[in-house]
This record gives sequence, structure tokens and C-alpha cells, in this order.
Amino acid sequence: MARPADDVTAGEPGTPGAAHLAKEQPPRAVPSPDVPGSPVTAAGPAAGVATAEPPAAGAGVAGGPAHGAVGAPPEGGSEHEAIKAVPVRHPGRWVASAVVLLLVAMLAHGLVTNDRFRWDVVRRNLFAEPVLRGLWATVYLTFFAMLIGIVGGVLLAVMRLSPNPLLRGASWTYTWFFRGTPQMVQLIFWATLGALYPRISIGVPFGPEFASGDANELVPLLMAAILGLGLNEAAYMAEIVRAGITSVDEGQTEAAHALGMSRSLTMRRIVLPQAMKVIIPPTGNETISMLKTTSLVSVIAVTELLYAVQLIYARNYQTIPLLMVAAIWYLALTSVLSVGQHFLERRYDPALRGMGRAGALGWPRNRGGGLG
Repeated sequence: MARPADDVTAGEPGTPGAAHLAKEQPPRAVPSPDVPGSPVTAAGPAAGVATAEPPAAGAGVAGGPAHGAVGAPPEGGSEHEAIKAVPVRHPGRWVASAVVLLLVAMLAHGLVTNDRFRWDVVRRNLFAEPVLRGLWATVYLTFFAMLIGIVGGVLLAVMRLSPNPLLRGASWTYTWFFRGTPQMVQLIFWATLGALYPRISIGVPFGPEFASGDANELVPLLMAAILGLGLNEAAYMAEIVRAGITSVDEGQTEAAHALGMSRSLTMRRIVLPQAMKVIIPPTGNETISMLKTTSLVSVIAVTELLYAVQLIYARNYQTIPLLMVAAIWYLALTSVLSVGQHFLERRYDPALRGMGRAGALGWPRNRGGGLG
């Protein structure tokens, strides 16, 4: 008994159901090689003939976009008309700038109009001989303390990176002790060293002495100040130098050893020159900080800049004007050190040589040319 036409499986070829389904399939549009932009309707397997349909009214053809199509230029406008971009507004910047300018104006007004600053006393004592002697003491205290600190820091950093565990332990202990105790405590300790060791001798350890002397004469107050500042600084410089050394790629050291260079020669010729761009910026900051830290030596009666102005205002009771004298000189010396740090950074960091002056100094650049 024959099955009805509706029950015939559509997938069997040559059956009425297959032809019926093929007839009902929607036509596919494929591009025509003869007419660009015109769709060609393929009626499917049963049609066997491809016919080209003309484009509908208003549809896009090869001649150009129709009215209202996506991407078409507006009426009366040019196809190449430039887009008018509106810049992003930053009202917060203007508000912050106005606040800063207001504060600066208030500060300047107070400095000029407040008679209690006694600028005449400031001018009279700015170049006074006791102040200049204290200024000179501040300069050479900073120089010798940083010299001890840098040399000692390099040695401690090399010891910390040594494969010898005894050297590593000694370096870590030194850094731990001097960074863990206050700077003023160390200064007072060196100033009163004679109370702990009345005499200092040189000789064979646990053996005969070759020479000895009074501790207060061998370590005067100025020497105590230099030792207190320099040995403390060495602990901080050790970490700075160690960070710079570890920033150099290990392949540089391996290549130097492959060329037959010793460990010390590799450190001097290969590693340290490359580490300088990492070491210089924090070292400059430490130098500026040391310049101001020298004011602590006034507690052991070393006459540096701050102690010099203290002696003056202890006699004339002009405390604020004399403190302004010290502040002016500290700012002047700090500015000179900042300029020197800037040129050293450009010398050892090739990336800063091609930058402009503002970029090298760390000032942000605004390509828009304004605050908004």
C-alpha cells in the first residue's frame, strides 16, 4: 500500500516531498560577476536558472549612496567636511588652580605686610660673619658625611651581595643597627665616646699596644658629628646601592665573567656604571636630606648654620628674623644641589638626554597647552 505524499521523507532524493521542500526554500542572493552591485537570485536546485533582479527604488547601487543611507553626507553638506570636536572640560583643574593662586597671594601678602618678620634684621644678618662661618661648617659637614656614607654604602652593598655568609651577615647587622637607632642618639654617643673609652689605642688585637691617646682629643666634637652623620648614612646608602646593582641584568655579569673579568673588575667596569642611573636620584635626595640633617649637630655644640643663628637670637631676641636667615641659606644650598642632581641624572641616564627641560625636571607636559 502506497504511502501518502505528505508522509514521504523530505530527505530522500527523487521523491515528491523533496521537490516540494526545494520549491519552498527562499532564494539566496549571490553577487553577479556581470552587473556590479546587483543581487542575483538563485531559486535553488529545482530552478536551475539564475536571474538578476533590478535594484529597488531608493536602494544603494554602485552609482553612490541613496538618500538617508548610513554614512551618507547630510543635505547641503560636503562629504569631506571636518568634524568639530569639542574638547573635554576640566572644571576641577580651574578650581584647584584658583585655590592655589589664592593661597600664594595670601602668603605673599603676609610676607610683605607683616612687620614682625623684620626684614631689615634679616638683611643685616644674612651675610654676617658668624652666619657665614656656620654656613661653611654646614657645607663641609655635608660633604664629608656623604663621602663616608657613599663609600661605606658601596662596601656594605657589595658585602650584602657576596656569596660569603659571614660578609652578608655583617652587612645586614650593620644596616639593622644604624637604621634602627635615632640619628640624635648616635651623635650624642660619639660626642661622649670618652666616657665609655677614655683612651683609644692602636696595636695587635688582644696583644701589645703601639700607640694610644685620649679619646676626647682623638674624636673632637666636629669629628664626632662627621662620624655620627656618615656612619648612619652608610646604612641607607647600602640599600640604595644594592637596589641599583640588582637592577642590572644578570646577563651582563655572566658575559663579563665569560670574557675573563674578575668579580671586582666586573663590578667597577660593568655593573656600577649601569647601576648609576638607579643610584643617582635617591643619592641626590639623601644629599639634600643630609644638608638639613646637619642641623642636628647643634645638640653637641657644633657651630653649624642653625647653631650660629641660635647664638645670635639668644643675644638680640630676634628669633623669627634669624630663623628666616637660616631658611634662606638652606633653600639656596638645596637649590644648588637640586640643579647638580638634575645634570648628573641626565649624564648617567640616556633616556633623559633626549627629553626637554621640563620633562627631564619631572614637570608634566600638557599637549593641550592649558589647564582646560
